[in-house]
Amino acid sequence: MLLNGLPPTNFEIANSYDLICATDGAYDHLVDKEITPNLVSGDFDSISNIPKDIPTLHTPDQDYTDFEKLLHHLHQEGHEEIHVYGASGKEQDHFLGNIHVALVWKEQLNIVFYDDYGTHRLIPKSFQASNVKGKNVSIYPFPEAEEISTEGLEFPLNGEALKIGKRIGIRNKAINDQIQINYTKGNLLVFISH
Repeated sequence: MLLNGLPPTNFEIANSYDLICATDGAYDHLVDKEITPNLVSGDFDSISNIPKDIPTLHTPDQDYTDFEKLLHHLHQEGHEEIHVYGASGKEQDHFLGNIHVALVWKEQLNIVFYDDYGTHRLIPKSFQASNVKGKNVSIYPFPEAEEISTEGLEFPLNGEALKIGKRIGIRNKAINDQIQINYTKGNLLVFISH
């Protein structure tokens, strides 16, 4: 899925996914890269030309963002894993809004955000990542999380709490090829650099 943030400079997405969806404002990014999405969705308020030869899903409801409306559609179609490009950059209020939407859908969908610098996601209570040795790992409470334990990080957490405004866990380093993060309560947003 491509949103209308800063598009990635490497558009390998066209070769690695069976289904490519774009919100209306992101459609122009794909056209510029000669990539044809399978579906364009949104209220069509931020698109230069509505495609005629690509399926569109008009979702005019202004109570939800185009991102959330497209997630709802994909969930109804049976999709569980959603890779999102263009969620950050440009207007940072959109980025925070996209994280909010991911939190709303955390229990129904596994949403992973990709940009030129790494990946970020709201993680389940028990999370593993592989092939990360030497990468920066930031653990950010959203807005708080309790009893956090980590393995494979330079600065481990051992049953500690993180809370916005009090303590966060940014710019740690993976010292093993695989890391493990566990917590019992709250929400954690994890950033892993490329």
